[in-house]
Amino acid sequence: MDPVRAQLDAYNARDVERFIACYTPDVVIEDGAGNLLMQGHDAMRQRYGPMFAKFPDLHCRLASRIRIGDYVVDEERITGRSPGEEHAVAIYRVEGDLITHVRFLR
Repeated sequence: MDPVRAQLDAYNARDVERFIACYTPDVVIEDGAGNLLMQGHDAMRQRYGPMFAKFPDLHCRLASRIRIGDYVVDEERITGRSPGEEHAVAIYRVEGDLITHVRFLR
């Protein structure tokens, strides 16, 4: 299983439970400066569940992907949440078949 690919597919399907299943129960998600955005499945469910419901056209297009050891770096183009296209980079740390840590650059 490729959890980074699976979570992107679940994100685009706006399937919160399938999305969360790609992450460890204690996953840490930070912004670019290392500030904690959320930790764990419950926090993810509280943030992503309402967002998926509110934005039915939400879509993340993968612009590029780099894999280095346990890390996956995705350049993303996100539409459907605000006017135009948002540009972001997500750095995922994968252990086994789950994502353990994410840092978002915007």
